[in-house]
Amino acid sequence: MQDSATPLASRLLIALPALVDPHFARSVALICQHDDEGAMGVVVNRASEYTLGDVLQQMGIASDDEKLRSQIVLAGGPVHPERGFVLHDGDRGWDSTLAVADNLYLTTSRDILEAMARGEGPLHAVIALGCAGWGAGQLEQELTEDSWLTVPADADLLFTLPLDARWQAAAGKIGVDLVNMTDYSGHA
Repeated sequence: MQDSATPLASRLLIALPALVDPHFARSVALICQHDDEGAMGVVVNRASEYTLGDVLQQMGIASDDEKLRSQIVLAGGPVHPERGFVLHDGDRGWDSTLAVADNLYLTTSRDILEAMARGEGPLHAVIALGCAGWGAGQLEQELTEDSWLTVPADADLLFTLPLDARWQAAAGKIGVDLVNMTDYSGHA
């Protein structure tokens, strides 16, 4: 992990109701990396049309674990939609892993999926296709435009809470009820 990381790395971005971009409306994204060159994150509350079984089959990885094969794969964002990203806990290092926070990692290498298929993967993991990216200063600008709220990442939210409950639950961590918010913003 880079020393130049800012406090936004390892935080959840919660789209405010005024954010209407179809890629991010009502989304929750985990910021995995953020520095002076920009930011990268993974949307954690949008299902893709694929299961992990579909992905494993396409990669030629066999697994008899029906629960694993039926796991929903997330639509992680509009950047690199053909690329897989595994958010997980655990202490084992994989070929291509970024430490996001204490006991929270992002891995992009095949070896973690092979281990999961054998029943030797991390205890908790979610798989996403694609990610979200922001250029230098872009995310900071969007924050000043009231497009996002930020809250600390939460393992329960990332790994166990149903996808359709994550947007409201993430905002609830700081006492915000998104249902009662307007879909426009203004500045005095």
